[in-house]
Formats: sequence, structure tokens, C-alpha cells
Amino acid sequence: MTNVLVRKAEEKDAKGIQALVEELALYEKAPKEVSTTEQEVLRFGFGPDKIFDAFVAEMHGNIVGFALCFWKYSTWKGKALYLEDFYVKPDFRKDRIGHQLFQKVVELAKTEDAQRLEWLVLDWNDIGLNFYKKIGAKLDPEWISGMLFPADFDRLLE
Repeated sequence: MTNVLVRKAEEKDAKGIQALVEELALYEKAPKEVSTTEQEVLRFGFGPDKIFDAFVAEMHGNIVGFALCFWKYSTWKGKALYLEDFYVKPDFRKDRIGHQLFQKVVELAKTEDAQRLEWLVLDWNDIGLNFYKKIGAKLDPEWISGMLFPADFDRLLE
């Protein structure tokens, strides 16, 4: 296994996290969908408006993977941790870095008494699906993800 440090993200990691967010969007065939910035990563991940936690995988001073999560509340289960994004550069996937990052998220969920850890995975993402199946995750085929965006807010509030 390659020498990698998996740790809680720090302010200095904002640029690397944003770069991986953009790389993930390219992998998910949606590069034009990213509107976040490094400044937002700093503000919402480390500043007074903090709303998410993140972990990074670092190798030789370079960030090669990240996991970003935030807290939510389930009316049925209580405190829940939501894994928003989880990505490792392709050249480093064979080194179990993804497993180490995911383990950090699970440790956070356990330490903070989460009653559930949730995430979404695209139905065509065989790498992701295989990873989750391999660790014994429950993949729910019933629930459909819904979203609204700012233009929808305006339309619905007219």
C-alpha cells in the first residue's frame, strides 16, 4: 500500500478539495454543473458559516481524494450523517484510499451517535456501486432523489 495520510480537512486543503470537486463533476459527465468556488469551500467548511466536514487523502503533499459530509435529521431515525461527495483520483484507487476515507466518515458517524449514514450513487457508476456492495451497504432501489434549484424557487414563489 502506498504511503498516504487520511485526515480531517484543514483550511489549507480548500483549493485541493475544489479541484477534486471539479474532477468528480467531469467524471460524472457534468463539468458545467459546478458553481461552487474555493472561497465557498473555505466559508462553509472552515469559517463561521461552517456547514460541512471533510476528510482528505494526502500523498506527498498532494490531495488525491476527499470525502465531504454534513449532518441532517431524520424524523424516523434521528441524527444522520449525509455523505455528499466521495472521490479518489483514478490512479490511486487501487491503494484502498477510498476505503480509508469512507472509514473516516463512518468513524465520525459512530463517534457522533448518528443513527444512519446516507449517500447517493449514480446508477451507472459501477466503481461506486461495487465499492458499496463490497462493504455490505444497503442500496435502496425505492427512493427517488428530488431537487429544486434557484430558478425553481422563483417559479414556485410567483
